[in-house]
Amino acid sequence: MIYSTATVPVNPPGETKLTRDQVWKGLELKARDARLFLPPGLCTRCEVTEESASHFVREATIAGSDLREIITLEPQRKVTFFQATGPREGAIVNELFEDEAGELQLKFYCYLGLRDKQPGGPEEQAEQAQFDSDKGYKAALLSTLKRTRELLAGGTL
Repeated sequence: MIYSTATVPVNPPGETKLTRDQVWKGLELKARDARLFLPPGLCTRCEVTEESASHFVREATIAGSDLREIITLEPQRKVTFFQATGPREGAIVNELFEDEAGELQLKFYCYLGLRDKQPGGPEEQAEQAQFDSDKGYKAALLSTLKRTRELLAGGTL
């Protein structure tokens, strides 16, 4: 199994200050259309295909893989992506919280397996290393906050 986590401050020195509500709007927008937040060309299709009071279903093509995710929103707090189909199975979570000093933090964590691959095998080990690297999910959190600031500055958030 792959377990990875990363946490970044929402408002580091020198950055435009974001409120919880603004970050939440960015996270919800990212959940509905990843193309707006991922590097150009990485996500070539992303659409909400079902919606209910408790969740919505997103179908996307990311890094050449077709996937279906069931996404739950805990407003102002947490977005959980359950991997229904695609190369991974398990859950990916983005959580917004205040630390002990009252500073807003954005946390990523996941617990995943690779479908049809040996648990703990070379493919999972490579994926684990990628998630934990400087180009992994910590970078994704930082780019999500950067894109949220850009959307806010452009008046579209």
